[in-house]
Amino acid sequence: MHTAFFTIFGEVLFDHFPDGSRILGGAPFNVAWHLQAFGRQALFISRVGEDDTGSEILSAMQRAGMTRSAMQIDAAHPTGSVAISITDGQPCYRILDRQAYDYIDTQALQHQPQQGLLYHGSLALRNPVSRQTLLDLKQSWNGPLFLDVNLRAPWWRTEEVLEWIADADWLKLNDEELELLLPGDQELADKMRLLQQTYQLTGLVLTRGSQGAMALDTGGELFSIVPDRNIEIVDTVGAGDAFAAVLLMGIAEDWPMPLTLKRAQDFASALVGRRGATIADPRFYQGFIEAWRQ
Repeated sequence: MHTAFFTIFGEVLFDHFPDGSRILGGAPFNVAWHLQAFGRQALFISRVGEDDTGSEILSAMQRAGMTRSAMQIDAAHPTGSVAISITDGQPCYRILDRQAYDYIDTQALQHQPQQGLLYHGSLALRNPVSRQTLLDLKQSWNGPLFLDVNLRAPWWRTEEVLEWIADADWLKLNDEELELLLPGDQELADKMRLLQQTYQLTGLVLTRGSQGAMALDTGGELFSIVPDRNIEIVDTVGAGDAFAAVLLMGIAEDWPMPLTLKRAQDFASALVGRRGATIADPRFYQGFIEAWRQ
């Protein structure tokens, strides 16, 4: 299965850091940004406010060569923003309510593709408007669905997340999220297998921060990858999104799972050496593009 086209649904926002800086973010936006930078066609469906911040996002997308045809402008709600504080090297998020991305309207689906690989997270589904829009999109979708779990308190409920997992073909989450969804003393691999079997997932990927990642492929075989110990860490915001973008490429282009994990880990390890989740410099990607030419 070769999927040349990616559709990415969900939030775009600015991450505000303690030093006063701010960087474009939102897990789905980060994934779409990376795919575009890697030369893959990605349609991003989202909504920004009719404000300066929204204009800034649309301009950044244009500069990056991202299509804006599925972007909506909201006159009633502000462009998304998140306040990030860093404690012991780990980001902590304060996510504001009633942001423009909560109101992605079904109109975004008109004249949009209905096949390829569809990626969505869980944060943008906290509001009934965006949630219904994604449901409408999924009803007529022909292709694999990739769910990237992003549990941000207080914006999630276990039973809802499990329903979204039941709809997905591929699932990505981190070890903390796995423990929240499936508490108990079982080994991580056993919990992963339980999720895969219960929800008949094609594949499941578990990211573990500095400990790397584990994955179950279509046949239920377990793979793992550990990052280089010498990587420089500036901040870990967006590391999982960097990992997810390369995972999507691997799924769409039929890379073997060990190769996909290695490339995803290498890219995420490079990203944590930079501030923020998106990199505007195309040279950052060029080395990977050249190294991954098959």
